[in-house]
Amino acid sequence: MTEYCRKTASSVTDDAVFGYKTIIVCMKEKILFIIGRIKAGRLQEMWRQTLWIYQYAKHYWFIMIFYTLLGMAGTVIALLTSLVSKDLVDIITGHETGEVIQTFCIMIGMNVGTTLLNEIADYASSYLSMKVDAEIKADIFSKILVTDWESLTTYHTGDLLTRWSSDASNISNGVLNFVPNTIIYLFRFISAFAMVVYYDASFAIFAFLGMPVSLLMSKTLLNRMVNNNKRSAAMGARMSGFNQETFSNIQTIKAFDLIHLYIARLKQLQKEYISMKLDFQRMSIWTSIILSTVGLIVSYASYGWGIYRVWSDAISYGTMTMFLSLSGTLTGTLHNLTSLVPTVIGLTTSAGRLMDIVEMPREDYSHDEQVEAFFEKYRSEGISLYIRDLKYSYNNGAQIFENATLEAHPHETIALVGPSGEGKTTMIRLILSLMRYQGGNAFLCGGHPQGDMDSDRIELTPSTRKLFSYVPQGNTMFSGTIAENMRNVKPDATEEEIIDVLKLACAWEFIEKLPDGINSVIKERGGGFSEGQSQRLSIARALLRHSPILLLDEATSALDVATEHRVLNNIMQDEYPRTCIVTTHRPSVLGVSKQVYAIRDKKCVILGQEEIDRMIRGDVS
Repeated sequence: MTEYCRKTASSVTDDAVFGYKTIIVCMKEKILFIIGRIKAGRLQEMWRQTLWIYQYAKHYWFIMIFYTLLGMAGTVIALLTSLVSKDLVDIITGHETGEVIQTFCIMIGMNVGTTLLNEIADYASSYLSMKVDAEIKADIFSKILVTDWESLTTYHTGDLLTRWSSDASNISNGVLNFVPNTIIYLFRFISAFAMVVYYDASFAIFAFLGMPVSLLMSKTLLNRMVNNNKRSAAMGARMSGFNQETFSNIQTIKAFDLIHLYIARLKQLQKEYISMKLDFQRMSIWTSIILSTVGLIVSYASYGWGIYRVWSDAISYGTMTMFLSLSGTLTGTLHNLTSLVPTVIGLTTSAGRLMDIVEMPREDYSHDEQVEAFFEKYRSEGISLYIRDLKYSYNNGAQIFENATLEAHPHETIALVGPSGEGKTTMIRLILSLMRYQGGNAFLCGGHPQGDMDSDRIELTPSTRKLFSYVPQGNTMFSGTIAENMRNVKPDATEEEIIDVLKLACAWEFIEKLPDGINSVIKERGGGFSEGQSQRLSIARALLRHSPILLLDEATSALDVATEHRVLNNIMQDEYPRTCIVTTHRPSVLGVSKQVYAIRDKKCVILGQEEIDRMIRGDVS
């Protein structure tokens, strides 16, 4: 090496040392910036979300280790391929001696090995990714279903669907990829950097030329990335909710001739969505331009330095080609590491959206065994329901009940009447523990206790729902066959049992005329059947469950008076010791009721026979 080359190399080494010191200063500033953000609360929240993600990640350590080893193996093969490529070029150019064909075959073998390894990794990744995605979604799905119902109703169905599908998928992908990719990228960078330093330390500085720019940009972009992710998630939820609600209510939209209105609303949402995406795209373009420019500068600087080192006989052609390859690897890996920042932000944003749901109050099912034992004890006698001095107010402060009291016993039907909006459906939801009352007592007793009710009793909780059958307002049939709908509440029900309850609900008279009978298909939202037919099917499904207490919330509103009487009489004449509670606007139900309660002044008032007779005649609304 000439004296000039030695001085030049020494100068480059000094520059490299200076570059390393600059990097250390930049990293120190970055650490201080991160600490500041933690104190400000932003990263503290991200850390809490990361810990939540870890609760899932810890179940998949074996898979993550498998991914990591595959990635590291691919890195090792790629680096060995670079070495073999270097030797091949040096052999051809005469800088080294060796077998050209043998070296060429080794290089081909490594490339084939890399291809096979990538295919195996892709296949394994696809299988494991789908498996983990399904498991995490199932877990979050189960948590959503046991979330307090009243809290859950604050979210639109479309928003819940987006959080469960898109955000849960983000979590599953992140769980499998983030930690392995971080380790793989670090391993790739360190191993490539070590090779560069081993062969020529002066090339190492080019690996870090773009780092200060990346660090400065990450500081600027962090907040914008977080805000963009939140905006994108919120817009996705709005779009999903609009689509879901529109297609669910397409009949109403047509009936009111609202087609043009909803098309206009969709176009407005699409306009907002496009505007938001263009904002993101502009930020991405400028980021890409800056990083690409830095990358080009680094690449051309590497080329120039490599040419100079070959011209000065400091390195061989093969070493230069290896350096250029490794320089690209180092630069690319740094960009990959930088790209993990938006990945982390996307993950924590998704985690935060899911945490909003799954960290809401959970329903308490700890009394399941106690309730089952209670049911077995009083199966033959039936079960009575007692409401004592119940108090309930909505979250907005509107009080619905104040010291409300009622009771119902086996082999009895009680009616709950009152103007719309006064609390009939709310009372049913309180009985089902879908809502939590703020005062008073609500409990079940075995049989038909009298006096001070010293018999066995159990408080109403989510666990006691297994003692109720419920027919709500509206159409509640699921898509599928009639038999499948029935077996939702009793999977082992025979055809004879299904037909028996269809007869009790006066539904068999139209089902038996269908070509496929109980195997006839019900379309979405009960399509293919009238409202009255769907109500009778819902009542039959509730009866099939053989629960001791039956709740009918305006469940006969679509039936004619004669059919309504037949259905209610069939229920009362059934030998099963059933307690039946009916909410209704219709006076025709009152004639078959043992007791009639009216909701007045936030209480449940027992009506006398004279007032009931006047209501039946239509004298009192």
